[in-house]
Amino acid sequence: MPASSSAARTILTGLHEVMASRLGAQAKLNQVVEIIGESLDSEVCSIYLLREGMLELFATRGLNQEAVHVTRLAMNEGLVGALAQNIETLNLAEAATHPNFSYRPETGEERFHSFAGVPIVRKERSVGALTVQHGDPRRYEEVEIEALQTVAMVLSEFISNADLIDEQEGFDANPQMNGPQQLTGMTLVKGLARGSAVYHQPRITIDHVMADDTEAERQRVYRAFDRMRDQIEAMANQAEFGVEGEHAEVLQTYKMFAYDEGWSRRINEAIDSGLTAEAAIERVQQRTRMRMRQIDDPLLADRMHDLEDLANRLLRIVSGQMGTAASMGLRQDTILIARNLGPAELLEYDRRRLKGVLLEEGSLTSHVVIVARAMGIPVLGRARGVRAVVRDGDEILLDATQALAQVRPVHAVAQAFETRSQRSRDKQASYAALRGVEPFSRDGERIFVMMNAGLRDDIPMLNLSGADGIGLFRTEFQFLVSAALPQRERQTRLYREVLDAAGDKPVVFRTLDIGGDKSLPYLRKDGDSADENPAMGWRALRLALSREGLMKAQARSLLEATAGRTLNVMFPMVSEPWEFDAARNVFEQQLAMMKQRRRPLPECIRYGAMLEVPALAEMLDVLAPRLSFLSIGTNDLTQFLFAADRSNPRLAERYDWLSPAILRFVRRVIGSLAGHRIDLTVCGEMGGRRLEALALIGLGVRRLSITPAAVGPLKELVRKIDTREIAAAMERWLSEPVSDLRTQMIRWAEERDIEWD
Repeated sequence: MPASSSAARTILTGLHEVMASRLGAQAKLNQVVEIIGESLDSEVCSIYLLREGMLELFATRGLNQEAVHVTRLAMNEGLVGALAQNIETLNLAEAATHPNFSYRPETGEERFHSFAGVPIVRKERSVGALTVQHGDPRRYEEVEIEALQTVAMVLSEFISNADLIDEQEGFDANPQMNGPQQLTGMTLVKGLARGSAVYHQPRITIDHVMADDTEAERQRVYRAFDRMRDQIEAMANQAEFGVEGEHAEVLQTYKMFAYDEGWSRRINEAIDSGLTAEAAIERVQQRTRMRMRQIDDPLLADRMHDLEDLANRLLRIVSGQMGTAASMGLRQDTILIARNLGPAELLEYDRRRLKGVLLEEGSLTSHVVIVARAMGIPVLGRARGVRAVVRDGDEILLDATQALAQVRPVHAVAQAFETRSQRSRDKQASYAALRGVEPFSRDGERIFVMMNAGLRDDIPMLNLSGADGIGLFRTEFQFLVSAALPQRERQTRLYREVLDAAGDKPVVFRTLDIGGDKSLPYLRKDGDSADENPAMGWRALRLALSREGLMKAQARSLLEATAGRTLNVMFPMVSEPWEFDAARNVFEQQLAMMKQRRRPLPECIRYGAMLEVPALAEMLDVLAPRLSFLSIGTNDLTQFLFAADRSNPRLAERYDWLSPAILRFVRRVIGSLAGHRIDLTVCGEMGGRRLEALALIGLGVRRLSITPAAVGPLKELVRKIDTREIAAAMERWLSEPVSDLRTQMIRWAEERDIEWD
C-alpha cells in the first residue's frame, strides 16, 4: 500500500472510532486533532470552521486552549484565511515569510516555524481549514499533505452532519458567492433574458465519505471506468462531441485521460485510505482543481479542464446520477449554465421555461449557437469563472447584447433591467401589429421580407412574424441535431411538414451546408483530417458533390416532398458554374428516375445558388441564364472579402457590413444581373440589422431573408423610408467613400426619425 494511503488509512481508522462514539461534537473534534497530530508527528493540529462569515478556531492540539472559540480570522486574513479563500493548499517551511502571515498572540504560535494547511470543502466551497505546525522549519512530505486532504473530506461530512456550520454560510462566506456579481463574456446570440440559474449538469452531493468495504468500492470504480471508456469510444464512432473545429484533438485528449493509469491509480489510493468511490473521485478532483489554480499556461489549463470534465462524468456514472436538468424538467424561467452544449441537448429543454444560456466556453460558429439563434434564445459565451460565482437558483439578468450577466442583482439594477425589457416587449407588441401588413415604402416600393429557418419548430414563426415566406431553410439542422445520418424517409417527412405548414408562402430549401466547422462525426471517413481553416475548407457543395450518395438521398427527399408543388432548391458555396451544373444534374437524374417509375413529381423546379464565394461574382454572366434566383450569403461572403474570420473577436471591428467595400461589391452583383429575370435575395444577419438593411434597400435589394425576430422591425423600417431618397444617398456615399459610413448613415437616419440598432 502506498505511503500516502497508509498514513490516511491510519488516521481514518481512528476517526471512524471517534465518529461512532457518543461524544459531543466538540469532544469529537478535540480527539480528531490529537489523532492527526500523533499520526503525522506534528506538534500542532488545528481545525478552523466557518461561523458567521469568520474562520473560528474550533479545536487545537499544541496551541493555547484559551484561544479556542476566541481566535477568529476573516476570509483571506492570515494563512488560514488565505488557503480557505483561495481553496488551496499551503506548505511552508517558514510561515512568517508568507505575505498573508498574521501573528495572533493569544494562540502562542510564535515558537512554531513550519505550517501546512488544507481547506475543508463542502459542495465546492470552503467551510473551514485543517492545519498542522511544527517547531522546526521544514516542509511537510507530500504523503502527509495528501493525508490531510483526505481527512479534510471526512471532516466536511462530519461538521455538516453535526450542524457545526451554517450550510448556506459556506457559500456566502466566499465574497464571490455573496451579493451581486457581474460576469462578462462574448455575445453569441443577442437578447435579454431573466431567470433562475440551473446547471445543465446539476452538482452531485456526496453523502457518504468513509467506506465500509474497500474492495466493493474499488469494483464500483472499475465498472465506472469501463462504462466511461465505452462512452468515449462511442463518441468517436457515432456521436457529436467536442469543441467546434477541434474534434479530433479534444477526443484524443479525453481518451488519453480516460485510459491514464496515473489518474486511476490516484483514485485507487484514495479508496485504499478508506474513502468511498464517490469520495475518492472527488478527493482526486479537488487536488486537480487546486493544481489548476496554479497553472498560468492556458493550454495546460485547458487540458486540466478536460480532466475535470471527465472526472465529473466518472462521478456521475459511479453515483448513478446521469440525468441532466432537461430530464428533470424546468420548473421556472431559467438561465441554463453549462461548460458547453450540443444542439440536441439544447433542444431537450422546454422552450417555455428556457430563457437564456450562459456558457463557460462556446464559439460563434458552434452548432448550439446556430440552433439557439434559430430558437431565439440569447446566449452569452466564454463567461469564465461561472461556477465560482453562480449557485443553483440564483437570479440572473442576462444581457447577451451587451455581453454581460448580472448575478443576484440589487433592486435598482433589476428594476432598470425590467424597464429595458418592458420597452423591448412593447416594441415586440408593436411589431406584432404589423404581422398582416405588407411592407411598402413611402414611395410605393414593395419589399419582400422573408425569414430563415432550419427546424420544424421554427415554422409557426412564419405566421407569427408575418414573413412573406422562408427565404432560407437550412436543411443541415436536421443532421446537426442527430447522432446518426437521418434516413431519406425522415428527410422527406420533415420537408413535407415544412411545406404543409408554409401553405401558399414560398420555401427555399438550401442543400446541406456541412463540413468544415460544422463537422458531423458520423460522416467522417478514415483518413479525413480537420481543415486548418474550416470556413474555407471541405464543406457545403464541395463535400456534397464528393459524397454522391448523400446528395442523391437529399435530392430524392426534396423531390418526393414537393410532389404537386414548386420546389425552390438552392446550392450553397458555389464557386464556379460547373459546380452548380453538377449539383443540378444530381437532381435531374433523380427526377428522371422518378418519372420512369411513375412517381408523383414537383409541379415546377426552380434552381438557385448562394453567392458566398467572391469568385462566383466574376462568372455571373455565364451562370445567370441557368438561375431562377440568387441569394447573397453575407455572413461568409464578408469574411471572405475581408479575410477576417468572423469567429475571431479581435477582428470584430474589421467585420463591418457598412464598409464601402462590401456595399460596392453587392452593388456590382446587382448590376450584373440587370436584364435577367432572377430573384435576388440577401440572406444572413446583415439584412436583419436596420442600418444595414437600409443600405441594401438603397442599393436596390428588394428581397431580404432574416431571422424571425427581425421581421417586425424591418417591416417598420420599410414603411418609414423613401427608397429613392436612400438610393441617392447611397450613390453619393459610395462614389466618394467616407472613412466612417456608419456614422454618416446614423446621422441620416436620426434626421428622419428612423431608429437604428
